[in-house]
Amino acid sequence: MTTTTKHDLISVITEDHRAFERIFKELESGKGGDAHRKDLADHLIAELVRHSIAEEQHMYPAARRHLPDGDEVADHEIEEHSKAERIMKDLEGLEPKDNRFDELVGKLIEDVRHHIEEEEGDLLPKLQGACSAEELRDLGEKILRAKKIAPTRPHPAAPDRPPANRILAPGTAFIDKIRDALEDRNT
Repeated sequence: MTTTTKHDLISVITEDHRAFERIFKELESGKGGDAHRKDLADHLIAELVRHSIAEEQHMYPAARRHLPDGDEVADHEIEEHSKAERIMKDLEGLEPKDNRFDELVGKLIEDVRHHIEEEEGDLLPKLQGACSAEELRDLGEKILRAKKIAPTRPHPAAPDRPPANRILAPGTAFIDKIRDALEDRNT
């Protein structure tokens, strides 16, 4: 990812989606012991949270600005994020030996796959058509920067729209990263 074009919004978002799918397949395979599956789930949660925060800070506001149905589309996507975040919060403290672990991982994977399908089939093509190449590169770079300073744990009650989410996310991320280090959590 050394060229600027690889950092456009469409590439950044779809690369994340492909990375999620690789983790989903590994979780669904059942391979590895409980510790590995827990690490994978923790890693998935951290990556999904970072991705969601960045989309809420930059991609959905762009949809609101550029698309005639942008408010409706963004609100729908944010609602799907909220549902996934509640599942991640329930999953966060569970060990793979808990009966609910596999149930919640399966539900999370199902919901996120649906979300990815909608974004890639509807929202991303619409944004690609409505934004200039320069805007798409700018949005991609903003997404990458936002992910670096985003929280790593689900916070269902946190604001999901600018400016509040942009103001609070770095402080929340700082606390999450301290907790991750203390718990030796794979993020």
